[in-house]
Amino acid sequence: MKFPGSVLASVFLFVAETMAALYLSSTYRSGGDGMWQSLTLLFSLLPCALVQLTLLFVHRDFSRDRPLVLLLHLLQLGPLFRCFEVLCIYCQSGHIEEPYVSITKKRQMPKNGLSEEIEKEVGQAEGKMFTHRSAFSRASVIQAFLGSAPQLTLQLYISTLQQDITVGRCVCMLLSLLSIVYGALRCNILAIKIKYDEYDVKVKPLAYVCIFLWRSFEIATRVIVLVLFTSVLKAWVVLVILINFFSFFLYPWILFWCSGSPFPENIEKALSRVGTTIVLCFLTLLYAGINMFCWSAVQLKINSPDLISKSQNWYRLLVYYMLRFIENAFLLLMWYLYKTDIYMYVCAPLLILKLLIGYCTAILFMLVFYQFFHPCKKLFSSSVSESFQQWLKCICCHCRWQKSSDSVGKTDVRSSGDRDETPSSSKVSSMPSQILNADDLYSA
Repeated sequence: MKFPGSVLASVFLFVAETMAALYLSSTYRSGGDGMWQSLTLLFSLLPCALVQLTLLFVHRDFSRDRPLVLLLHLLQLGPLFRCFEVLCIYCQSGHIEEPYVSITKKRQMPKNGLSEEIEKEVGQAEGKMFTHRSAFSRASVIQAFLGSAPQLTLQLYISTLQQDITVGRCVCMLLSLLSIVYGALRCNILAIKIKYDEYDVKVKPLAYVCIFLWRSFEIATRVIVLVLFTSVLKAWVVLVILINFFSFFLYPWILFWCSGSPFPENIEKALSRVGTTIVLCFLTLLYAGINMFCWSAVQLKINSPDLISKSQNWYRLLVYYMLRFIENAFLLLMWYLYKTDIYMYVCAPLLILKLLIGYCTAILFMLVFYQFFHPCKKLFSSSVSESFQQWLKCICCHCRWQKSSDSVGKTDVRSSGDRDETPSSSKVSSMPSQILNADDLYSA
């Protein structure tokens, strides 16, 4: 059984970020900043409650008679209790022989075009450990994008306005950034395991490093761009956020309504139609929150039993990053045009260049990951380089076709001009002969 390192990392970030946010809110209270205190508490306690509900939902504790567990989750101590359970399961796994095991079949990654199917015995302890890992992975994603991302944006905005970074605020921002990057990393791993559920997926350490660098540059530059734009155009940032949010929130529902599929009923047997609608709305809310700050790595598909599209669409990825780059460049341009005196000692063009290069660096690490370190790259119908070459060929063919059509149009115009000139010249040449004939008649 693998060591539950991901569970410990999730619990550490959850506890550390919550404690840092509570300490920071106390400093705002002592300084008389009631609004900053309220927003800091909101972005700290709201994801805590959502994490408790996620752990209860995944473990199906609502339909089980476990009052102590419900009480601990109500006291916001659920992750600590779950972590203690995980450590107990891991310590007892090698000492107790399990009488009942289940057999799972997984396919290995294809080698030389062949893929073998392997069988693996899974005991009750390992099944419980798998459920705990899955629950904490989902909880980390929820904490990252519904709590840590707004928290990091808020604290960086306060630091920009006050032109000061305290130790407590610096620690809180660092923990929030780590939480967001870790949540994005878990989102990538979850997407891979859901898309390739029938395969035995093994992620190498270099893949984790590449994802970490990709997400760090992407999220850091995105948050800085939003904070800079907010500091000079506070009213317009609401419009930017609403457009981004509702675009990603309504997109899965629009695809579902256009498909004409029936309403999904197989998400959870214990849920009613209203409960299923609430769960789907929460999933689309989380999907929109993720895409506000970075690429979600998955396409939410409501009419699918897994709720996730398993097809790898490089063009959707390309369109997302092109539009996001254009949006970041536009927001930085607006900041440059309307910047105030607090940026007097900031070299604005250099800062804009650094942020755009940072975002391009994130895209570079993403391409490196999909080209070299993706655990299921052998299953891709086309790699990143092949898709990029096809895209370049399409552009070149379009340019050639446009040039050829322009040249054909010019030749048509020239030929029509020549036709127009020919009869006019014949008319002019016939006029002197007519005049001469008239003179001859007069002389006669």
